[in-house]
Amino acid sequence: MSDGLRHDYARAEVRAIHDLPLFELIDRARAVHLEHHPKSELQLCTLLSVKTGGCPEDCAYCPQSAHYKTPVDREQLLGVDEVLAAAKRAREVGATRLCMGAAWREVKDGPAFEQILEMVSKVKAEGLETCVTLGMLTAEQAQRLRAAGLDAYNHNLDSSPDFYRSIITTRTFDQRLETLKNVRAAGITVCTGGIIGMGEGVEDRCAMLVELAKLDPHPESVPINALVRVPGTPLENMPPVDPLDLVRMIATARIMMPRSRVRLSAGRAELSREAQLLCMYAGANSIFYGETLLTTPNQGPDADTELMRSAGLSAAPA
Repeated sequence: MSDGLRHDYARAEVRAIHDLPLFELIDRARAVHLEHHPKSELQLCTLLSVKTGGCPEDCAYCPQSAHYKTPVDREQLLGVDEVLAAAKRAREVGATRLCMGAAWREVKDGPAFEQILEMVSKVKAEGLETCVTLGMLTAEQAQRLRAAGLDAYNHNLDSSPDFYRSIITTRTFDQRLETLKNVRAAGITVCTGGIIGMGEGVEDRCAMLVELAKLDPHPESVPINALVRVPGTPLENMPPVDPLDLVRMIATARIMMPRSRVRLSAGRAELSREAQLLCMYAGANSIFYGETLLTTPNQGPDADTELMRSAGLSAAPA
């Protein structure tokens, strides 16, 4: 516990926190949040798909997988100028971080990676925090991204180690951890979380939080996603996530990882304003801001601006 925070939660302990009476859970999470974060600040991040579709992975939730016939078409890597224009638009509407996602299984050295490095460098020069999600990467590639100015790397654990095997067969849970290890060793901040609503049980959700809290230091950013059900994926007919399940996950993550930003991520477009605000009250202090999340719909910036105004929230500085 080199950072003074806990990394040794037992699954039963997390389950006990998660299952507290809802108001008691939210009260505890809110107290932790206020101790470590400004009470009314919200980090605004924009997520841009820089290379869409055709991914060789078989992640059951993902419309970009080449294994499934979905509405998402395969597209080539965007040009640096296109990404730079998107970065400027994101900055103009209030975002402080641009996360660039490429539908790759892993980073491969060559012209495409060189182009990503240039994107990172030029987006950073625009005054935005930079984040990428590119799949697995080596220690050397992580060092090159850091040298280009990368601030954060997103690589979600998705679910518990046990449930993970039922939604992804083309890479292992340990490979995900290895990528996060390479990211941390390079001095890049870690963005990693998971998805609920894929058919997992509460035990799996708690086990995922245990794995996230094991990381030392804790991830700087922890996205909690609700499954977006996309036609053509194996999970298209899953029932919608109960918004209170999302509140419980966010509150539990806040208690376990007090200093991390907990991000209310995918699935937010299906939540009412009240449900979103309850998630924020319970500890979420980061959102994706913009019309789309890679290839799925998101609440637009105008609606978010109004939501923040009505609740007295302000955008966190970069």
